[in-house]
Amino acid sequence: MELDFRVPTQHQVQRDWSPYSMNGGTVLALAGEDFAVIASDTRLSEGFQIYSRDYPKTYQLSDNMVLGCCGFHGDVLTVTKNIKSRIKDYEHLHRKKMSCAAVAQRLSVMLYSRRFFPYYAFNILAGLDNEGESVTVGVTNVRSSLVLPVTYYTHTHTHQGEIGLKNQSGAEEVPLSQDKAVALVQDVFSAAAERDIYTGDGLEICVITAAGVDMKRVPLRRD
Repeated sequence: MELDFRVPTQHQVQRDWSPYSMNGGTVLALAGEDFAVIASDTRLSEGFQIYSRDYPKTYQLSDNMVLGCCGFHGDVLTVTKNIKSRIKDYEHLHRKKMSCAAVAQRLSVMLYSRRFFPYYAFNILAGLDNEGESVTVGVTNVRSSLVLPVTYYTHTHTHQGEIGLKNQSGAEEVPLSQDKAVALVQDVFSAAAERDIYTGDGLEICVITAAGVDMKRVPLRRD
């Protein structure tokens, strides 16, 4: 007698598992003439669960550099811990501060080294270069690990309507003052919080100048 060990189709169950999770959030950076602004919301969530309402996604690396990082929170913690360690190693070895461009390149190499099991973290580096001019750098995840110096950069679930004058015909591009840049960031995050359940609760704004990093907290909607 031949036995049939096949499971009937109606009883088959597919099992899915992923090592990653998306903890949401929004990170944005702007570059002015002699300052840079980088900001993030403070909500840490997954799906419809909110784990924390007071967890910003900006990490100060030095007196003139801040890293914005969102995505899978476990990988975010690993990336920020590793890049801080590399900066300390560089300072002990070379006895000088690591430049913003050097940190961006080191971060790019670190992400690319994990291309076969990548860090699920999306990064924006904002700071001042050695001449005191502002720099905002988008370091792509693993697609090509390019270092992209730009005037503005954002990682978000929402659109980029106000940033970079996108979808605005006839709009004039004028230099941003520091106060206007901060006001623009607040407007963008207020709009994002209305459209995205992963963005909300609070906003942390870091203004980077030659004098250092000035941090400011602004409340956002909490539902």
